[in-house]
Amino acid sequence: MKAYPLDEFGPPEVMQQREVERPAPGPGEVLVRVVATSVNPVDYKLRSGEADFGLEAPAVLGYDVSGIVEQTGEGVERFGEGDAVFYTPEIDAQGSYAEYHVAEAAIVARKPTGLSHEEAAALPLAGCTAWQALFDRAILQAGQTVLVHGTGGVGLLAVQLAHAAGAEVVAVSSPTLTRQTAERGASRVIDYQSEDPAEVMQQAGVRAEVVLDTVGGDTLFESAGVAAPGADLVTIVESAEVPAGPLMPLNASVHFTMMQRRGATMRSLARFAERGLLRPAVADVLPLADVAEAHRRLESGGVPGKLVLRV
Repeated sequence: MKAYPLDEFGPPEVMQQREVERPAPGPGEVLVRVVATSVNPVDYKLRSGEADFGLEAPAVLGYDVSGIVEQTGEGVERFGEGDAVFYTPEIDAQGSYAEYHVAEAAIVARKPTGLSHEEAAALPLAGCTAWQALFDRAILQAGQTVLVHGTGGVGLLAVQLAHAAGAEVVAVSSPTLTRQTAERGASRVIDYQSEDPAEVMQQAGVRAEVVLDTVGGDTLFESAGVAAPGADLVTIVESAEVPAGPLMPLNASVHFTMMQRRGATMRSLARFAERGLLRPAVADVLPLADVAEAHRRLESGGVPGKLVLRV
């Protein structure tokens, strides 16, 4: 099969097409013909050597899949040949920048019927991260106010999920993403380039029961002043040290979370998508042959949505 492995970590050009052996599913696994995949920040961080996760070259990157089940391994009953599925692969040397991919059936779900393969490929990794941050860590409830820092892949899906769950959503975004953030459910969008989020919320008398940080740095600490009593502050990125002083009187909780691959989370995302409550923003669809260009574009910043690769 054709794939785009890297033999060393470095610039986007290290990913070159070549023929590699097609994998075979073992017990409890499915072989999927990849129709579409997408590019996430973790991809270029791994490729450049900035992130580790124990990955060693040679390796194929790519951690979103939407495709068709080609073959099932022993013991797999949930899926059969020809089923349309989607999932986020484990971070290992056998990623989805390839024509075929093998995954544990336990992390796979049926593709939402209302989404194309290209749309579905933009959802798994970012969607699972947003879902688990909001519902598994913060245990978001209807009627709460959610403050979302950053409206990239994860943040924009978090806005939709929180809105669909009945929360009031305040999002901190760049000016280029303000419109689509509001269209997807944010009742107030704060332009971080011209407004101070804490000042805006304090003036409005609004406090957040849930804060989701997708930016990092001092963001989580700076949100302490607008957190409600008993608030849950969740970050999915490395953050500066969060001092206990401002949070202890609030009985607030801080969660540092890493997304876990779970079929149950994927099925939840699919249900929301099929009901029209969740739709990823696809900035562009490129052929897999342009994977290096996709990395360059995402790494340079300013992409208004996900970059999808059609396999």
